[in-house]
Formats: sequence, structure tokens, C-alpha cells
Amino acid sequence: MNTLPPLPCYLNGEFTELPKAKISVMDRGFIFGDGVYEVVPVYGGQLFQFAQHMARLDRSLTELRIGNPMTHAQWAEVALKLIASYDDSTGAKAENIDQLIYIQITRGVAMRDHVMPSNITPTVFVMTNAMKPASAAQRSQGVACVTADDFRWEKAHIKSTSLLGAVFARQISFDADALETIMFRDGFLSEAAASNVWVVKGGTVLGPPKNHLVLEGIRYGLLEKICHAQGIGFELRRISREEVLNADELLLSSATKEVLAVTTLDGQPVGTGQPGPVYAQLYAGYQQTKEQSRLQPPRGATRAAL
Repeated sequence: MNTLPPLPCYLNGEFTELPKAKISVMDRGFIFGDGVYEVVPVYGGQLFQFAQHMARLDRSLTELRIGNPMTHAQWAEVALKLIASYDDSTGAKAENIDQLIYIQITRGVAMRDHVMPSNITPTVFVMTNAMKPASAAQRSQGVACVTADDFRWEKAHIKSTSLLGAVFARQISFDADALETIMFRDGFLSEAAASNVWVVKGGTVLGPPKNHLVLEGIRYGLLEKICHAQGIGFELRRISREEVLNADELLLSSATKEVLAVTTLDGQPVGTGQPGPVYAQLYAGYQQTKEQSRLQPPRGATRAAL
């Protein structure tokens, strides 16, 4: 039996622990997957790129016609309280443990009907757990990925809790002993099961355009900023499968992976088969941004306010 650990969480206005958190079986998140989520990295006790995560949360809620039940400052205060209360049983101080804050909002509880009901209260859930970063071996050697057609729905820009398509996509790579499944729609790169994908060619970082077929990862803006600071070209456009297969470097980005080099694709080496120089620059820039963020609490919320 898989027993939930007593990690701190927040549910509908109350702080509790995961085993004690309960929702109605008629919650539309349970019945339909009718909800959205966000995952915010935490470094040094501080929320990373918090404003950008809140902006994407607002966009997803707007698409689903759900009003944001809290202000950005209220989300920050809930998150910081959970961060401070985290205990990994090693005696380490919470602010020294890199964490992930998971936020989920569903439409709420109503009798089952496909039509979106009005005037119901959204269900709000927030939890924290320890981040599982890429290993030293993955950093030094890169990772393996496989390819597949993108069979998911055409509203990938919504960070929806309806993730069955992503689950199937990730299982493809798991079954192949690979880290991720890089997907193509009509012969053009979209994204991976749980990551954005970047192609490096001729020293320029290429990414798919921001549209309804791709979830705009928070690292879209962050990597563009790092590229500009490092003098690296950055371009968003449609990228063919052939360009991906002939990339000089291939990268993944996500909250937990940060930026990570792909060195094998469908069993074939990418570029030299080793993490490349552009990856090294982007990873260094990412770490510098993280260090700077440790001294910058989210606007409107500090530990003293809790």
C-alpha cells in the first residue's frame, strides 16, 4: 500500500498534512480534470520566478473561465508558510532545502454535467515537497530521449490538470529507458511530455513559437534573458523534425530539470554525443539567476508577514 507522507499542504483555507487532506468525489477536478496547476521551484527558501508563474496561472484560469480565488500576495504567503514548515527528517533547515510548490485550482464541487456550472466555489490545493534535481551524471553526460507524434489535445498552452496525454507520452520514454519523449505535430517540434525542448544550431538557440500547441514554460523568458546576457542568438520559430535530428545540441528545460542536455535521441548521438558549450553557458547563467533570486522575496510577501 502506498502511504502518503505527512508533508504540509493547504486545502480550501486550512493548513494540514497530505494524508488528512480530503475533497468531495464530486469535485470537477476529480470527475473531469476540470482545473489548472502550477509548479514553482524554491531555492534558499525563496520562490523562483514567482511573478512569471502567477502570470501563467492567471492565463490558464482565464482560459477555463475560473476566477483566481486569491491574490498573488496571498498565494505567496501560503507558499512561504508551507516552505518554512517543511521537514525532510534530516534536521536540515527548511530554507536550505530546495523545494517545489504545487498549486492546483479546480472549478469546484457540482453534480456531474459537462456544461461549466456558475456560482460554485473553486477548490484550492497547495503542497510542497523536496525537489529532485538532475544528477551529477546527467549533468556531465547528458540524457537520452526518444521521439513520438504529439497525440495530445490542441490546447497545450493551458496548464491543465487533464494530463493523461502527457502521462502516455512520458511512459513511452520510461519504457525505452529514456528521460523524456520529444514530440512532433505534423512534422514540427512541439515539446516533450513534461519539458520544453530547445535546438542549438550554429550557436543559436531555437525554440517552438508561443502558441496553443505548446505550453509556454517559465524558462522561455528566462532562457531568452540568459541568451541575451551571454551573447547567444535566440529565435522562436517552427522547427522541423529534420532540424531536431541534425541539431548541434538539444536541450530540455523545466522546473526540475532547469536546463539539461540531451545527448542521445532515438539511440543516436546528438551532436558530439556530449553536453555542448551552449548548454554550459545556459546552465551557468541559470545558476547565477538562482543565486540572485535567493535575496529577492516575492513582492507583497515576506517571512515577517507570516
